[in-house]
Amino acid sequence: MRPLAPGVHLLLGRPPHLVNAYLVEDVLVDAGTRSARRRITRQLDGRTLAAHVVTHAHPDHFGSSHAVCERYDVPLWIGRKDAEAVATATPVTGSGFAAAVVSRMRMPPPHPVARSLAEGDEVAGFTVLDVPGHSPGHIALWRDHDGVLLCGDVFVNVLRLGAPPKFLSYDDTRNLASMRRLAELRPKLVLFGHGRPLRDPDLLRLTR
Repeated sequence: MRPLAPGVHLLLGRPPHLVNAYLVEDVLVDAGTRSARRRITRQLDGRTLAAHVVTHAHPDHFGSSHAVCERYDVPLWIGRKDAEAVATATPVTGSGFAAAVVSRMRMPPPHPVARSLAEGDEVAGFTVLDVPGHSPGHIALWRDHDGVLLCGDVFVNVLRLGAPPKFLSYDDTRNLASMRRLAELRPKLVLFGHGRPLRDPDLLRLTR
């Protein structure tokens, strides 16, 4: 694991930074794809885990959630409007041909949701922010005292910094509003679901 801020670690990926998961104190944030299970559990074994948070109900973020929760006997927490999607393994997608293709992909195993997160809830010293658009119940985690933001896929930082592809978002217009909200926080460290960490708040702009 790579330390990024007090109590915040990036789990090592293969290839690095393509699909990220983080350990925040004793809470795992996101769990990659189905194939990430062994990589994730190798890094978590021997550590105390209290809960698992999923930023949004897409299969590259809850792919190994069932395996992690079963192995470590921890509860799964997710935004209220994404809870059913994880509990039934039926993500809500956008419209159009590409989204239809995504919806036919093999889904991860479902897993019961123990806690539905809402705006203002606290998770391991972070505040939950309701930032829908990429999915109906997408959440971000914000730590105000040192400006650390885990933004999920509201922004992506692969090849370029900007919005996720439109066809992968449930509501692109609402995601743009969520991007605007997070950019206005001027975070000192931004941690993405996809891409390298960012330490310059001036770069967190509404690029397309």
